[in-house]
Amino acid sequence: MTTLKTSAHAPINGISLYYEIHGEGEIPVVLIHGGGSTIQTSFGVLLPLLATCHKIVAVELQAHGRTTDRDAPETFMQDADDVAGLLKHLNINKADIVGFSNGGTTTLQLAIRHPQLVNKIVVMAGAYKRDGFINGFFDFMQTATFDSMPQPLKDAYLKVTPNPAGLLNMFNKDKQRMINFTDIADEAISAIKAPALFMVADKDVITIEHTIAMSRLINGAQLIVLPGVHGQFFGELGSPDDGNKAPQATAILIGEFLKG
Repeated sequence: MTTLKTSAHAPINGISLYYEIHGEGEIPVVLIHGGGSTIQTSFGVLLPLLATCHKIVAVELQAHGRTTDRDAPETFMQDADDVAGLLKHLNINKADIVGFSNGGTTTLQLAIRHPQLVNKIVVMAGAYKRDGFINGFFDFMQTATFDSMPQPLKDAYLKVTPNPAGLLNMFNKDKQRMINFTDIADEAISAIKAPALFMVADKDVITIEHTIAMSRLINGAQLIVLPGVHGQFFGELGSPDDGNKAPQATAILIGEFLKG
């Protein structure tokens, strides 16, 4: 199913930021991908499901996919500022934000730093503290090599940007960002006023306990735990494709949350 209306680059904070617009709807839904990903690898399954009832703005962030890099490290705060810059560029005054993994943490930063632009947030397998990751995660990141990057993510990057040096640069910047991951204060999360939905898998990279704790910091936040591994409940490329209907169910759950 083809839902694409527009694909373009926008000059945002010194980079050329790639975005796509799909579907139609009153309040746009912004999709923010995970680390090392493109729009397609994170949301190739979920996006067309959501686009049947929503206007979707999907982005590729600094050094990812078709977006250029800047001479500065990747940070979640900068990514949030870049998304905010894109919304202003598109004359979007208010949007719903759906972020996966690193994109979930960026979604939190967007709600903290640019609350006037945020209507509702959906955080899928996002984290706000280092102790929210499974045991051994940061030990792995310290020793991770380019060879350990999932091949489907490498292939997807090279498909849209055939530049091996750019791919290696993205890997190195993503790795360093995770090594340097800094906790967000509880008070900053508690200050988020946007209605929030937190989603996590029962065998995720982010613990259920962390997701519960995060959801309790935001007044009225909702929480859903779904079966599977990281990204599986909405069909992320690197997760197992077991032929179930989980992505359709996820799209329905997100759609119900975003209504009204």
